[in-house]
Amino acid sequence: MPLHPPPLRPLGPGARLGVKEAEAALVEHYPRLVRLAYLTLPPSLGRHRRVLAAHTAVQRALHGRARPAPGPGTEGIPAPRSGGGTNDSTRTPAYAAVRLRVVRSALVYGHRPRWWPGRVPAPAALLPSMPVVRGLRLFPRAGGMDEFALDRALADLRAPVRAALGLRLLESLSPEAAQALLADAGVRDPGDAVRAAARVPGSDHERVRRMLGSGEFDPCTVQTRPGDLLRRRHRVRAGAATLALLTVAGGLALTAGPDSDDIASRAAARSVAVPGGALDPTALVRTSAEQWADTSRVDFSAWPSRGGRLDDRELLRRALDTWAAPRPDVTVTRTPGTAVVAPAQPPQLLFAGDLDGRAVVLFHDGGVRVVRYTETLSGRSAPALDFARADGADVTTAALAVSRTAASARYLLAPWVAESATRDLLAPDSPARPLDVDGDGVTAAVPRPAEGGGCGSWPAMQLRSSEKIVEKHAFLVTDLGDLAPVHLTQTPAPGSGAPARQPREATGADALVGWARTACSLRDLRRSGVRAVNNWHFAVQPLPGTRATADWVCTRADTWRGPGRVLVQFVPPAASPSARAEVVADRRNSALCSRFGQHVVAGTHWRSPAGTWYVLAAGSRAVKRLELEGSVRGSTAGTTLAVRAPQDAVFRVTAALHDGGTAPSAR
Repeated sequence: MPLHPPPLRPLGPGARLGVKEAEAALVEHYPRLVRLAYLTLPPSLGRHRRVLAAHTAVQRALHGRARPAPGPGTEGIPAPRSGGGTNDSTRTPAYAAVRLRVVRSALVYGHRPRWWPGRVPAPAALLPSMPVVRGLRLFPRAGGMDEFALDRALADLRAPVRAALGLRLLESLSPEAAQALLADAGVRDPGDAVRAAARVPGSDHERVRRMLGSGEFDPCTVQTRPGDLLRRRHRVRAGAATLALLTVAGGLALTAGPDSDDIASRAAARSVAVPGGALDPTALVRTSAEQWADTSRVDFSAWPSRGGRLDDRELLRRALDTWAAPRPDVTVTRTPGTAVVAPAQPPQLLFAGDLDGRAVVLFHDGGVRVVRYTETLSGRSAPALDFARADGADVTTAALAVSRTAASARYLLAPWVAESATRDLLAPDSPARPLDVDGDGVTAAVPRPAEGGGCGSWPAMQLRSSEKIVEKHAFLVTDLGDLAPVHLTQTPAPGSGAPARQPREATGADALVGWARTACSLRDLRRSGVRAVNNWHFAVQPLPGTRATADWVCTRADTWRGPGRVLVQFVPPAASPSARAEVVADRRNSALCSRFGQHVVAGTHWRSPAGTWYVLAAGSRAVKRLELEGSVRGSTAGTTLAVRAPQDAVFRVTAALHDGGTAPSAR
């Protein structure tokens, strides 16, 4: 266990430190202080503003109210009550005081002043900004996929938790010292923040400490790029036009009365409703065809612009204008949790071309949305606009639907897809069939799962990534009616004493056999914004009176916006490889069967081949003992239980865990 240095002894009430001492500590440890501020600041600022805000927080650590210190002619800053660090120079009262002020400044960044009206966001002019950079965008060097995933995970944490994580891993403070510093910084419940930081997956591992110390989180070693030159030009023009319009509107107000004033104000509002350049076809972000093979972030930012109408400004302008303000006759659809608002900046153009009698334009807004615009080539029907979530896209977010009918769909594939094929999930022994793809990355028509009550087949695409991205990496996706098809994975059953396993690609023989029994349960997930579905085989149960076994499967569907849906399924032996499993539990908005809900228990009735009815129960690998209560009782040590019982027996399953806890039944 690592030893933490003892906290600094308080200097006494009213003690103050000299500014020169604090300045020396700040200059000596400037990079680590800026890194700590960068980690604590809200990721919603964006990397450019976050870099500047981190430097601001550190450079302002010497500002504020300064009262005379005991010595003549000197100024001072308050000394902290406690501290701690990794070496002598970072355990001085001066460094501890500066660090406290940096953390406090980062925690309150963007908060409204006390005198500012409630619920009104503070304007940018009121936010502290010491370093000013114009004409350039600054951002830390991009790390690998692990650092990117960690940055995404940190974005979901509260600022005090991120600060606690930085104090624990970057500053090597003990939990007590971190809690005391957060209390001094004004955190209402510092203990809760420290405990939440300890629960962050991997927060105690040296690997995460190294990632936080990498270039991904270093705002002192930055790269520069020019700002959006076209947008800057359009902003200047839009500002001048708006000023002229408001001037004319003011003159009309003196001569034409309220009606004219209202018309002019509405026109001015429309002119500034969308940021300048966001609806300009010439300002669209276009990625080169080679960028995907030379980047560490394999997401939509690496997708090149493709299609035969990339230079059709009129089509692109109609698509952007419809996105910003759909007419009443435009058909607008969206997946749950997707905002239907105008773009805040010029979006990225993914595709523009003609397919199956329609013009199709695909955009990515640079954040969490993919938008598809379609119009008929004949112009006889109104356009359609589809919005979908796509935050956290990765290498398996490798297809977007560009054309869809009741029976089939065509997809735009990611540039890193080297091979594509189709297969029927209900025929696990049948080989995959090659899928044709044109020069723009658009597939031939792929059959869709039937919309009706039947489930005679379940089409899926099997894609393989280029070896430039991942070697020998194939994965399955299937159409559930959204713009992006759903990624299918599988977690194998635990072996005897085996550690917990992570989801893996569902392309192996065992995974395909498992999906053949459970694929039809995907019908209830259509058009619900599902990102990925995992089949977790959490238990294998010997069936009484036979030599056969049954699988217990937890099928978890995760949406792009976060909430998930869970189906617990019982899979007994069957004559047909595609015989449907029995759904024994259905939970919505649950963490069950995820990394935050790793304990699952379920039970069901089962009839043996001899005609005898049983109650069967099973639990995941952490279960130590199972008990049945109700009209039928029984218990056993282990993860499976079988008790003879009537067909209509009422029961409840509970489980004791190896760590002393309990887990209720998912039923």
